[in-house]
Amino acid sequence: MLFKRVKPLDQILATAEKKSLKRQLGPIQLTLLGVGAIIGTGIFVLTAEAGQKAGPGMMIAFVIAATVCALAALAYAELASMIPVSGSAYTYTYGVLGEGPAWVVGWALVLEYAIAAATVSVGWSGYMNGLLGRAGYSIPAFLRTGPMDGGSFNLLAFLIALVITVLLVVGTSKSAKVNAVLVAIKIIALTAFIIVAVPAVKSSNFVPFVPNGWGTPFGGVGVLGAAASIFFAYVGFDAVSTAAEETKNPNRNIPIGLLGSLIVCTIFYLLVSYGAVGSVGSQPMLGPNGASLQPGTPAMAAACVGSEALVCSKDALAHVMVLIGHNTMGSLIGLAAALALPSVILMMIYGQSRIFFTMSRDGLLPNFLSTVHPRFHTPHILTIITGVFVSLFAALFPVGILADITNSGTLFAFIMVAIGVMVLRVKQPERPRPFRTPLVWLICPLAVAGCLLLFFNLSGYTLTLFFSWAAIGLVVYYLYGYRKSHLANGTEAS
Repeated sequence: MLFKRVKPLDQILATAEKKSLKRQLGPIQLTLLGVGAIIGTGIFVLTAEAGQKAGPGMMIAFVIAATVCALAALAYAELASMIPVSGSAYTYTYGVLGEGPAWVVGWALVLEYAIAAATVSVGWSGYMNGLLGRAGYSIPAFLRTGPMDGGSFNLLAFLIALVITVLLVVGTSKSAKVNAVLVAIKIIALTAFIIVAVPAVKSSNFVPFVPNGWGTPFGGVGVLGAAASIFFAYVGFDAVSTAAEETKNPNRNIPIGLLGSLIVCTIFYLLVSYGAVGSVGSQPMLGPNGASLQPGTPAMAAACVGSEALVCSKDALAHVMVLIGHNTMGSLIGLAAALALPSVILMMIYGQSRIFFTMSRDGLLPNFLSTVHPRFHTPHILTIITGVFVSLFAALFPVGILADITNSGTLFAFIMVAIGVMVLRVKQPERPRPFRTPLVWLICPLAVAGCLLLFFNLSGYTLTLFFSWAAIGLVVYYLYGYRKSHLANGTEAS
């Protein structure tokens, strides 16, 4: 039976040892990788979209999203410390709930990692195009955006994804060292923003605080709609768990990396959103009927023509600096974003390639894909395939329609992990748990409920795409993975 193919945890660990990746990452590198994956497009680009959906109430949206992530992180930390191999939620689900659910999770993670990498690539190209334009070196208009954004091919988004792919092929430790520098740039930029923006806060900019209310299911607006979107600002913390197989002392260091990176980023997000909202305001743009316009629509674009409102900005934090009279600081923050966003692309492509690596090692994808480069010790074939896919996607599609799709896959994966922790507590209570989720029968159900709340506050269009993608994945599974699975056939990866 499809859902009875459960791969024993001991077998998962043994398989990993037969074709393993080099352990070379410590707790500080992991935390930096997590911060690098989290701080990016969400805070630098999507702050404006959150403001359009929730107004000043986006601060509550940040708290809601952070709370849901913290609950999920506690579940992730337990499973990652017990199963220190690559694969993230896919591997955990395979070892607890079975092969069928694991395949669906792995397939859904494509939405989290690959599409997120493309999303950030497009966000980065927007900053770079702005910087080049102000310096007098604009590239042709048809090469600045994809066909859905009025251009033909987003050249810079395409190129940055390819460069990151080459870096990842060369080696994980080299990637982590470069990432540490980029993380430092982002931290400095956000700190500078907070120092300048917070003193300019005016209480009048917080009224009304929740102009669109709390939102409704499938509506995609209000505080919950903004939380479902701004969840993208936290996407990436679980990418730390995909590095488990390349981590020194993973039982100790994975929980440190997961929770540490989430705490650091949450503090920054709350301070940044307070400074942005309080200094310049973030009231939504309204349509002729007085209702708030949906971000990323032609009506919203038309309403923003000539407007300097925060909700209309494509480079929100730099724009805030300009509005409060700090033009040079705005340019520097824009430059910092352009320099630092590649670290998010790096972790997204990294995470995607490691998940496919593990699925290939299980026989659910062709075995040759999990070949490890003899010199660089990286899964170079999968990294290249993932990078090319991300590059093309980034070249052709805009940011607006991608972030929520990414969130749908992420929330689904989080739900499966939380369920997996509870199932494993019942089925294998005696198994050693280097990190135990505290109050597990409270934390995990709350994690599931929180993820479901955000999932169903995404737009109906996004949910339709998610379930369509899942259906395609099941077809692929039945055509290949169901028959070739090493677990089903009693074979192992070579």
